[in-house]
Amino acid sequence: MNKKKFSDYIKSFDFRRLFIDLGWDNYSNEIPISVEDEVFKLSGIVEKRGFVIVLCHSADNGGIPLHATRRKIENLFSKLHQEHLIIYENKGKTKQIWQYAIHERDKPKRVHEIPYKVKQDPEIIYQRARGLLFTLDEEENITLVDVIARIREGFGTNTEHVTKKFYDEFKKHHTSFLDFIEGIDDMIKIQDNKNKQWYSSLMLSRLMFCYFIQKKGYLNNDLNYLQNKLKEVRNKEGKNIFYGFYRDFLLQLFHQGLGKPQKTRDLKVEIGNIPYLNGGLFDVHMLERQFEDINIKDDAFERIFNFFDQWNWHLDIRVEATGRDINPDVIGYIFEKYVNDRAAMGAYYTKEDITDYIGKNTIIPFLLDQVKKEYPKSFKKDGYLWAFLKNSGDTYLYEAVKKGIYKAANDNNPQKIEELNIPSNIAIGLDTQRPKLLERRKDWNTKTPEKYALPKEIWRETIVRWKRYFELKDKITSGEITEINDFITYNLNIRQFIQDILENTNDPEFIHHFYKAIHSITILDPTCGSGAFLFAALNILETLYEACIERMEQFTEEEPRKYNFFHEVLVLVNSEENSNVKYYTYKTIILNNLYGIDIMHEAVEIAKLRLFLKMVGAVDMNLRKSNFGLEPLPDIDFNIRVGNTLVGFATEKEFKMAVELKEPLFAPKIIKDFEDEFRNTATAFELFQDAQLITDKGGDTHKKAKVELQKRLATLNEKLNGYLASTYGIDKNRIPDENKFNKKYGEWYSSHQPFHWFADFYEIINGRNGFDVVIGNPPYVEYSKIKKLYTVNNLSTVGCGNIYASVIETACKIIGKDNRLAMIVPLSALASSSRMTQLRDIIFSKGGHFSSYSGDTNPGILFEGVKRQLAILLLNDSNRILITKYLRWYATERNTLFDLLRYQEVTNEHFNKTYPKVESTVALNVINKILKCKPEIHIDKNLPEKFYFHRAFIYWLKSFSFKPYFYNERDGSDISTNQMKIGGTSSHDDLLKVITVLNSSSYYLYTLAYSDCRNIRIDDVSGFRFGFNAMDKNISKKLITLSKDYAADLKKNCTRKEIDSSSTGKVVYDEFYIKLSKTIIDNMDCLLAQHYGFTQEELDYIINYDIKYRMGNALFAEDD
Repeated sequence: MNKKKFSDYIKSFDFRRLFIDLGWDNYSNEIPISVEDEVFKLSGIVEKRGFVIVLCHSADNGGIPLHATRRKIENLFSKLHQEHLIIYENKGKTKQIWQYAIHERDKPKRVHEIPYKVKQDPEIIYQRARGLLFTLDEEENITLVDVIARIREGFGTNTEHVTKKFYDEFKKHHTSFLDFIEGIDDMIKIQDNKNKQWYSSLMLSRLMFCYFIQKKGYLNNDLNYLQNKLKEVRNKEGKNIFYGFYRDFLLQLFHQGLGKPQKTRDLKVEIGNIPYLNGGLFDVHMLERQFEDINIKDDAFERIFNFFDQWNWHLDIRVEATGRDINPDVIGYIFEKYVNDRAAMGAYYTKEDITDYIGKNTIIPFLLDQVKKEYPKSFKKDGYLWAFLKNSGDTYLYEAVKKGIYKAANDNNPQKIEELNIPSNIAIGLDTQRPKLLERRKDWNTKTPEKYALPKEIWRETIVRWKRYFELKDKITSGEITEINDFITYNLNIRQFIQDILENTNDPEFIHHFYKAIHSITILDPTCGSGAFLFAALNILETLYEACIERMEQFTEEEPRKYNFFHEVLVLVNSEENSNVKYYTYKTIILNNLYGIDIMHEAVEIAKLRLFLKMVGAVDMNLRKSNFGLEPLPDIDFNIRVGNTLVGFATEKEFKMAVELKEPLFAPKIIKDFEDEFRNTATAFELFQDAQLITDKGGDTHKKAKVELQKRLATLNEKLNGYLASTYGIDKNRIPDENKFNKKYGEWYSSHQPFHWFADFYEIINGRNGFDVVIGNPPYVEYSKIKKLYTVNNLSTVGCGNIYASVIETACKIIGKDNRLAMIVPLSALASSSRMTQLRDIIFSKGGHFSSYSGDTNPGILFEGVKRQLAILLLNDSNRILITKYLRWYATERNTLFDLLRYQEVTNEHFNKTYPKVESTVALNVINKILKCKPEIHIDKNLPEKFYFHRAFIYWLKSFSFKPYFYNERDGSDISTNQMKIGGTSSHDDLLKVITVLNSSSYYLYTLAYSDCRNIRIDDVSGFRFGFNAMDKNISKKLITLSKDYAADLKKNCTRKEIDSSSTGKVVYDEFYIKLSKTIIDNMDCLLAQHYGFTQEELDYIINYDIKYRMGNALFAEDD
């Protein structure tokens, strides 16, 4: 459909003919929607495969319903038709509003509205609606999914992942590209040439950026600009002219074209109509200054361009069927996984659901905390915020929690689990007070029917989930939830909640204070890599900014003479410098809110590249406008920085101590001079930031401000480095020979790459008491490896042995009080090992939410490359400890993992070197009853009665009263010294009872609660509360008998296996199948229940703990 015909339909409000011409089907239903005593008539226009488009007629006053009313109409209508588009019109037919709700997994529902007035050019609607054409040829194969995809492409945004094939090919090209680079430390082997590797990454980043923007027409409106220019160069070379693509064209394009405004360019070649981008990416790089004779052969570009041309490059994020589509979101993954071996440094690419979970549960609570401080009215127990939640029903429970509830309900509003149509053989086990609970729950480990179940769910899990649903719904509807942290504790959808609050509140003051909070929040990733967490923060803040701006527009439209603050903001938003609201939003977030540090230069380059691409993708290109309508990108060289997070002065106090140590007599004067310099540098930074917002951006004002700031920071850091080096023993007083000192200092500086937090971010750390939110995934590297490169001073957690502990300690130094800190780290942080005591003291003193995850493919992993158990720490200075059990999942369950988190509060009475990982009061009661007993038995491998246990465990703890057979060809050993540990008791009866306990599910649960969920240490055995002295003699005898039965059963079911080992030759051993002895283990737990006083509900919990994963398909009498 051409634009004129489309415009005629829109201006005449003839929506039915418009969509019928686009291939939609007639839909004529009339739907009345009642909102606050006013009834709005929604008339059907068209539909396609269940997606309906309706017209909402004017309100009683003849106008279009106000925003808050439109949201209520949309919410009510979505219960009738989830997938829909509503068009609002006023009585005089002079105004329209097109409203579409976008539903995306793990993101809040977002309602987009596009206003149109008849005097306007309907271009914006035309651009979005023209893709909704369905031809007759398509009709037979069209589905609802296809319709939704087209609507979203026009009115919303989707996410897509690129095939692994691109990563593999890119890695090869990155490696081969290095071979073509000359003039950078050529005497150093490529695998050791860090500068050449860095420059290769920089060049490929620049080229990828150019590929993205050329496909949008930004490079001389030529979609194959780089390839065509390379051909031109090759033609010149063919005429016996020395002319190289890199030196004679590409550097000109970068430095004089993309890196400079047109009026200041000094071009020696014809580059065509090229926009000025700024941003620092195309400035003369420090490596290009250091190595002036760099050259790259033309063949390198021919190869990389041929590879790039095999893919479709999109600046937006879209769904395509070709499998060869590249968008900016994949760039970080390429870097983290393939370009640099960050996994060798303990750094891993963090999946989006992890960054989203951490981001939303730190950023949004912090923002709400800030609004509460400034505007407490809305947060009173009877205030708007909590009243809104109270009236929301189950809206903010995740869909995974609700799965199957309504299909099992007698009506649409069930109040308790007993009202659900649960099969009688399952329902009989609901009452925990009646006797024979184990018998009544005999069918609870069967598969739940698909209509009720999440993937691979058994009835036991379904019932627990449904009980959780009613528990949470009751807390919400009774008004029990009145604390911001409750959203994390009860795992409510906080993103959707705050989105709905912003879109529905009639209180402009709340919008005012919330906008001030998001405009000023500072979010840091101290080991940012390619920016995964920064992007998560950007995506979270984006919807909040846009919701606030939209509400400001509505408030000012309804009352134009009020709300001066809103007018001031909207003037900035709508200024000519900003292409559109999204561009303004991204620019503001990237400049004001996001900060990152990484020790790798390449990581920082990629993080900045991704942020720039995000901004460019938000611009609507206009060839008639200056610079294609593209506002020069902000310079974020001082937001995203290179440096060592662990080396440098984190606080001013640390710096002062170093000065006083080195020059005690002159320290007061030196410190005073430094303080003046700190303030002057902070002022220079403010001038630089301000220069980015003026129309001369990229011109002299901006450049001069940047140069001035760079000079000040370089001078300041050089002085600070001198004092820091002295704490490492590198001091001119100690090394008087200048040449030796300079050599020693240069080596130290190169290896340690110091970064002085309080100086480089002086205004944030000193002026505002620290960053507001610190999030990230620090490297998991043993300090013993790092010491070969650099050493760390002034951090108490160095003794923990892994640098992730020191990253957390540093983060605690640079974050403000009552602010939010979140990291994903190895589970050893929460385990009872004495090694991590210093770290546990830090994190537990702050308090927060702690969740634990399997990480060894048993049965699923949290993210690729990490075969270790992990924990997510959400620290919030609450002094409360809320914790989850150790979580396992199958691959098909991964999508609901974070939606189903259950936190349980624990206190000091549960502390046993650490806090237990539990999910419920039932589990906590089990732990409490065990803790009330005493160990009362001496266990030592030197005692005569020996027993044996495996060091490592997954689903079963393997402990033996006999020596398991083991032989290897090299040693002839009769025990696996690597895996098998030895314990001993003074009597044989004690040995048998110990074996019974160690193989019980009771001990398994307890050990998972306190250990690293991977290793059993002798302390985990000897320190267990056996309580044998208080044990009933009859129970004791039965345990001894069961221990003998268990040993016999193990021997009966074992298999002797033989393998070849490269280190020890032939290995022969007995493999035991513990799950085949589960009935005996259950009998052990029944006896221990009598001993410890477990209730029948607690015993049922113990026997069936992780049953689906421990038993596998054997649970359903199926083969594994």
